[in-house]
Amino acid sequence: MGSALWLVSGTLAFVLARLVPLGRGRRWPGELAAALVMAFVLSVVATALDFGGWREPDPRAALFAALGSGAILGILRVTTHNSRSEANP
Repeated sequence: MGSALWLVSGTLAFVLARLVPLGRGRRWPGELAAALVMAFVLSVVATALDFGGWREPDPRAALFAALGSGAILGILRVTTHNSRSEANP
């Protein structure tokens, strides 16, 4: 149950990031994959820090995963937006 909550948190961060128009392109599968992988990695870190676990849902782990996924999506947007604006002056 905990791992499902992690993936839902990553998906929610992805959906919220899709609502922000800056840098939103057609590469949404890559953004979704990055959000889910980051949510999983950060949730494993949260489990190591004793925030819930694989089978027990914990809101702290979900929040940790959602915020981390949102951060990685923001970083991806900034880096891809800057590289596209430099390529097309």
